[in-house]
Amino acid sequence: MAEMSNRYISVQYKLYTVDEKGEHLVEQTTPDRPFDFISGFGFTLEGFERNIKDLEKGKTFTFQLSKDEAYGDYEEARVLNLERDIFTINGHFDHEHIFKGAVVPLQNEDGNHFYGRVLEVGEEKVKMDLNHPLAGETLLFSGLVTENREATKEEIQHLINHLNGEGCGCGCDDCEGGCEGGCNHEHHHHHGDGCGCGHCHA
Repeated sequence: MAEMSNRYISVQYKLYTVDEKGEHLVEQTTPDRPFDFISGFGFTLEGFERNIKDLEKGKTFTFQLSKDEAYGDYEEARVLNLERDIFTINGHFDHEHIFKGAVVPLQNEDGNHFYGRVLEVGEEKVKMDLNHPLAGETLLFSGLVTENREATKEEIQHLINHLNGEGCGCGCDDCEGGCEGGCNHEHHHHHGDGCGCGHCHA
């Protein structure tokens, strides 16, 4: 298949981490909830898109990404102690969403969105890990391409609207549309900001 930008791609896959003890399943899609994305917009890891984009519908794949091709090293500097006040709503701490193990959306001073995992909730501080859950890991993907075609102008425009903050941009439970751009149903290799629905671990 000739290389083209802005392909509408749908895949079913299993994702494993790989270490000296073998392969460990991290997540897998289901036939009714594949991973859909439009290539060329940086919605997935570069290495993931590179291995998938030229595969025709019906082709299977198995490939491995090193930690440097995936999410890099785990950095202790990305573990922060944040003031509890950050997570206070109307004078009350947000116990419903901020608890040990919770993954929560955050925004920095530049307006960039990302996710952090709560490690501890103290009386004054909340210890938050901003490393990606798969930082430091070698990843193995195995799966099937269920769609690979040129994205339509409408799908690309829908994605551009999403990138500009207009609408959700994915076909999750509380959104309308067909998952254009990269619908994040807990896909750890999803590389964009997500739409705030699904599990949004990436």
